Amino acid sequence: MNSSAFKVWLNAARPQTLAAAFIPVLVGASIAYRHDSLLWDATLVAMFCAFAIQIGTNFANDYFDFVKGADTEDRIGFKRATASGAVAPQTMLRATILTMFIAFLAGLYLVWIGGWVVLWIGLLSLLFGILYTGGPFPLGYNGLGDIFVFIFFGFVAVMGTTYVNTLEWSEQAFWASVPVGALCVNILVVNNLRDVEQDKITGKRTLGVLFGESALKVEYVSMIAVAYLTPVYFYYFLDYSIFIILPYLSILFAWNLTKEVWHHEDKRSLNNTLERTAKLMVVFGFLFAAGLIL
Repeated sequence: MNSSAFKVWLNAARPQTLAAAFIPVLVGASIAYRHDSLLWDATLVAMFCAFAIQIGTNFANDYFDFVKGADTEDRIGFKRATASGAVAPQTMLRATILTMFIAFLAGLYLVWIGGWVVLWIGLLSLLFGILYTGGPFPLGYNGLGDIFVFIFFGFVAVMGTTYVNTLEWSEQAFWASVPVGALCVNILVVNNLRDVEQDKITGKRTLGVLFGESALKVEYVSMIAVAYLTPVYFYYFLDYSIFIILPYLSILFAWNLTKEVWHHEDKRSLNNTLERTAKLMVVFGFLFAAGLIL
C-alpha cells in the first residue's frame, strides 16, 4: 500500500473520532484497577475490539451514506472516501466486513474470560454499528443516533470493560458510564449541527432536522452539564476522594466549546469544534480516570 492509499484509509477510519473508543475502555479499566481487579490482557483486547468496531462503524457509515445519497458535493464535513471516488463502494463494504470480523475474532478471547453475556454484548455492538446507517431503519437517519451513542459508547463500553476485568456488574461503572456517554454524544451533536441543512435535503432525520438547531445547542449544553455533575455525585454519594473532581480542570475548555456551538457564524468552523469536542472527551476522560484511581 503506497502512502497515498494509506492516507485515504487513515482518513476513512476517522482518527478524530477514536476517542469514543479509547476513553470508555480507559474509564472502565480504571474502575477495575481501583478494586485491584485489573487484567491487562482483557483490557488490551477490549481496547483493540473497541477500536476495530469504531473503525468498522466508520467504514460502514462511509459506505451506507454514499449508497443512500447522504454524501453530496455540497458536504462541508470531512471528506468521505467512497463519495469522493477514492475508494470503490464494494471495496469499502468489504473493508467494513473484514474489520468487524477481526473485532469478532478478537472478542472471542473476552467471551472465554467473561462468558456468554460478553458474546451477546459483542454481537449487539457489531450489529448496531452496521444499523447506525445501514439496514431498512438506520438509527442515524431516524433520530435515534444520540441514544445509540449514549448506550453503546457509555454504558456498554464502560460497564463491559469493567465486567471482563472483575466479572461483576458495578454500580460505580454504571455511573462512570454517564459522563463518557454524554461527551461522546456531543461529538455527534456537533456533527449533526454542522450538517443540518444538507441532512434536510437528503432526508436524514437527525434530531437537528426534527427539532431544529436550537435543540442541538441545548443538547450540547445538557451533555456538558451531565458530564461535569457526575464527579460531584461520586464525591458525595459514592465516597470517592476529592481527586474525583479533577475533570473540573477542563471546565474552561468545555465553556469555550459551548460558546463555539452557540455562536458560530460559519458551519465549516464546526469541523474544528468537532475535533476539539473529541479532545475534550480525551482530557476529561484521563482526568476522570485519574480521579477514579486516586
